[in-house]
Amino acid sequence: MMRKALALWLLLGSVHAAQAALFSDKEAHQKIADLQQQLTQLQGKLEEEKKLRQSTEGRISALETQLKSQGMIEMLNQIERLNGEIAKLKGQIEVMAHDVEVTQKRQRDLYTDLDTRLRKLEAGPSTSPAAPAATPAETPAAPPAAPPATDAGAELKEYEAAHNLFKSGKYAQSAEAFEKFLTAYPESKYAPNAQYWIGYAHFSQKNYKGAIAAQQKLVQKYPEHQKTPDAMYNIANSQIQLADIDAARQTLKDLIAKFPLSEAAPLAKKRLAALDALKPKN
Repeated sequence: MMRKALALWLLLGSVHAAQAALFSDKEAHQKIADLQQQLTQLQGKLEEEKKLRQSTEGRISALETQLKSQGMIEMLNQIERLNGEIAKLKGQIEVMAHDVEVTQKRQRDLYTDLDTRLRKLEAGPSTSPAAPAATPAETPAAPPAAPPATDAGAELKEYEAAHNLFKSGKYAQSAEAFEKFLTAYPESKYAPNAQYWIGYAHFSQKNYKGAIAAQQKLVQKYPEHQKTPDAMYNIANSQIQLADIDAARQTLKDLIAKFPLSEAAPLAKKRLAALDALKPKN
């Protein structure tokens, strides 16, 4: 009996221990399940945070791209406007350059004709009037010594030869011939004209710096000569060809102020008005 009771007691104890052990496993599984659920929730929140961050980064990147694009577009628009203005100015300068060339050709023809007529007037009649006959009681006085006629003839001949070279379009040879003329006859009455045609010959060869230098010599040495306003006008046109517009404006203003009644003054006024039209408008 005692043995049966002991066996029963041992059986009940083992059952109770098994139940206790089973209960402990369930709690552990439950805790594990709870932890897994929490981990899943945390992972879900983390994914949401990642998606939100990616979305925010995408929006920021899009905004940066948009701003960059807008900046580039504005820069391109500005460049386009500037190119348009440059093209417009270039076209106006080309038109003006053509106008200058046409005007200079007309002037060249007019000045050539005028120069020829002036030289004929300055040379005077080829024969001098006869001297009155001396009375018997008078002894005719010896005439004053005069320079040989051949010198004056040679001077005019050299000047005309250089001028003919210019008229025939041989500008380089013409400039060289006029330089030789000035070396041989520095005080000639034709010297200012010769200096002017040197400058014009350089201009006709598109040597605008040389034209300016030659015409400035005329302006400085013969400030009141009739060719001086024409020389200043040629300087201004040379400065235009060199794109030195400010200097050209000033030269034209000086011409108009110093020689308001000259034939070059109206041309200078028209040229100055054309240059003023090139000023950029605000």
